[in-house]
Amino acid sequence: MANLILKELSYRIVGLLYKVHRQLGRYCREKQYGDLFEKLLEKEDITFEREYPIELVDKKSNFVDFYINDCLLVELKSKLFITKEDYYQMRRYLETIKKELGLIVNFRNKYLKPKRVLNSKMKHSGHSNTFVN
Repeated sequence: MANLILKELSYRIVGLLYKVHRQLGRYCREKQYGDLFEKLLEKEDITFEREYPIELVDKKSNFVDFYINDCLLVELKSKLFITKEDYYQMRRYLETIKKELGLIVNFRNKYLKPKRVLNSKMKHSGHSNTFVN
């Protein structure tokens, strides 16, 4: 995994997401997870924008939950399972703003398993899949 995209940043972010999950558990609202995640990002002095607008051609503005360090998108969920639509939405966001990596995080899972989504329209060294567990 030496060529993992945004390795150091995504490792830090996932660590913060695990802290959020440990503190709040599985049954809170997305906003509650987002509020605590925002506080942890500020505490760690990580640059981010919350509810970052993504202009899609066929729709009015959509918003990704967090846009971190001008390179990483993070979408927070609190539902039974991540759907293909969640994955396709993240791919559209990545393609629209020309970024390589997004994370989809479902806090409802007993064990947190952030999903890495790669922009298939960008060249990735050694990666052929766009959805990586």
